[in-house]
Amino acid sequence: MPMFVERSNRLRSREAGRAQTGLGREPGPAQRENPVAGARARSHATRVLHSLLLLAVLHQLIGSNFIERPSPGDPPEWPFLLHEWVGLVAFGVVTLFWLWTLLRHASETPVGGLIPWLSISRLTDIFRDLKALVRELMALQRPTDAHDSLAVAVHGVGLLIVSVMAGTGASWYLFPRGAAVGKYVTFIHMLTANLTWAYVVVHASVACVHHLIGSDIFSRMFWFRRRDARAEG
Repeated sequence: MPMFVERSNRLRSREAGRAQTGLGREPGPAQRENPVAGARARSHATRVLHSLLLLAVLHQLIGSNFIERPSPGDPPEWPFLLHEWVGLVAFGVVTLFWLWTLLRHASETPVGGLIPWLSISRLTDIFRDLKALVRELMALQRPTDAHDSLAVAVHGVGLLIVSVMAGTGASWYLFPRGAAVGKYVTFIHMLTANLTWAYVVVHASVACVHHLIGSDIFSRMFWFRRRDARAEG
């Protein structure tokens, strides 16, 4: 009898936990109509850091087309100095972003989701999301925002590329002018800058497509009003 009571209590506590987290329940009408209803919420700190990083990266990518590295012994011009200073700011912002990812609430994206490449279970989730996305595209269905593991992994790739770009740029202050290692650092810096260009263009294009097909992707990452809130107003 005591064993039966203990088992019943465990079952009740498990069902209560599922009721609180939403596990084991069929999606409601709002979730079926809008797959974004269960998307991860972003805190104000995450949005601020994301916006600052976006502005810094865009400044560096666009401004790099108007700078000229000074010759040895020549003083740098102001566009180059501005590129250096904003690069240090970008390095600080991306460092804060990684630290905030480690410290923020569990309801937001965990650091393991951004770097899933050493976890079999996370890789399985990514491939499952990828296959589901391919099936949607093959069936000419509107892609949903339900592929959370895949989207988070893609964000992690972009954050890693930007981190290497900012880190190699900031490392110039660690090496003397004309050092041989500077050539390798410059090569990696320029390579990751080109990869960042490609990532920004693709990432922004996909975000715009999601917005056009009805997603609230911009309201989740920035401070736009949700579409359902606009409709109610």
